[in-house]
Amino acid sequence: MQSQFALRDSSDFPVIIVFAGVDGAGKGATVNLLNEWMDPRWLITNAYKKPSEDEKERPPYWRFWRDLPPKGQIGLFLSSWYSGPLLDRVYGKTDDVQLSQGLERITAFERALSDDGALILKFWMHMSKDAQKRRLKSLEKNELTSWQVTERHWDHWRKYECFVEVAERIIMQTSVGKANWTIVEGIDPNHRSLTVGTIIRDAILKRQNEVQLENELKAKMASENALSSISVEDEDSKTGNISGMTILSMLDMSETIGKSSYQKELIRLQGKLNQLHRLAAEKKTSIIMLFEGPDAAGKGGAIRRMTAAMEARNYKVLPFAAPTDEECAQHYLWRFWRHLSRAGRVTIFDRSWYGRVLVERVEGFASETEWQRAYAEINDFEQQLTEHGVILLKYWVHITKDEQLARFKAREETLHKRWKLTDEDWRNREKWDDYENAAQDMIQRTSTLNAPWTLIEGNDKKYARIKVLRVACETIEKALQKKKKKKKQIS
Repeated sequence: MQSQFALRDSSDFPVIIVFAGVDGAGKGATVNLLNEWMDPRWLITNAYKKPSEDEKERPPYWRFWRDLPPKGQIGLFLSSWYSGPLLDRVYGKTDDVQLSQGLERITAFERALSDDGALILKFWMHMSKDAQKRRLKSLEKNELTSWQVTERHWDHWRKYECFVEVAERIIMQTSVGKANWTIVEGIDPNHRSLTVGTIIRDAILKRQNEVQLENELKAKMASENALSSISVEDEDSKTGNISGMTILSMLDMSETIGKSSYQKELIRLQGKLNQLHRLAAEKKTSIIMLFEGPDAAGKGGAIRRMTAAMEARNYKVLPFAAPTDEECAQHYLWRFWRHLSRAGRVTIFDRSWYGRVLVERVEGFASETEWQRAYAEINDFEQQLTEHGVILLKYWVHITKDEQLARFKAREETLHKRWKLTDEDWRNREKWDDYENAAQDMIQRTSTLNAPWTLIEGNDKKYARIKVLRVACETIEKALQKKKKKKKQIS
């Protein structure tokens, strides 16, 4: 309990404890005991059954991300992200290749959490087949515990050898990095409990010492960098920012559309989007749209033309700014996972998870190590969305630096628009080249086959709005047709 209190007081990292293993080996009993030994107010226990209808409407890992403990707390997980791959392989629903792919997804998930500072402890509770049989029979004979044993447990016992074979593969493939398995013999309750408790205590204390050393090292490096940056800044002021062509600088920003054509296309495309989003709702197909781009690029105006074409009950617009204290206590992707809507809904992100490789990178809120690894984490996140059937549209609405200045000045002079302009907008403008180079890296490294970026030439607001609508209609229509064709092939 002392280590738990120290963890709560420091709030430096979360602790994620996974229990898996043979039925009857003491997983549940160990979790119950830990709740007795520690303060349950700061202990989160999660046990999973088959996904509910609500959970099925979202990507499989949604329910795990949703339940992750914040920094300073401990999360206990039973029947977690390992149960599905294990049972599916044992019962022949998947083959070895599919099992391996599922385990790769698990290692990516755990790596993202541990890289962000989480302490992950995994216990495989084991016993022999004969010992398991004796344990199940003993539970059945006791009126108070007989309910714990079902025919499913005996079916697992009959498949014991298959379970062990698959389990060995799971343990070998997922004991990587900072998330290794500990195998605990489950026959002796006292030995089992003492082993698990000791490992948890020692691991938390060790991790706290590591964090303290890391913080001291960061403070020392920050002090040294502050002194050395003076000469670098002087040199930058002479030479200027990084120059060179980027994907964004090569856009034809002279693209325009006439007022008459704009009105006709707006009505046509909004009507088509209305039909398509209702069809997607009928087909239980979710749509996610995200908008990124410079300040005053016209993202809000484009979003309003999208929402004007849809039923208010079917969409949600989520604007994201700096994370709250609650969000800062979690992995940066947590606040986006938790907002994934049910099947058939449209979710529009005004700013998104790309903040990690844009504003957090440029402003120094994320270290280079953090934003560099975010590209792979984001690609994995988006792959999970599209694999689940989500239609994902990613827009970068771009304007030139001169056009931004003109819009800033117009906002200053227009009373009902003045609130849109902040001191932060002017500060961001001073780092225009840094943001453009960050966007260049982002587009190159996260524009994938299933989740490509659409670049919008935004100097002409009307042209930008029409292109956003047209791409949305084309993408949604194509995805629904593909889904319909796939369904026919299966049937």
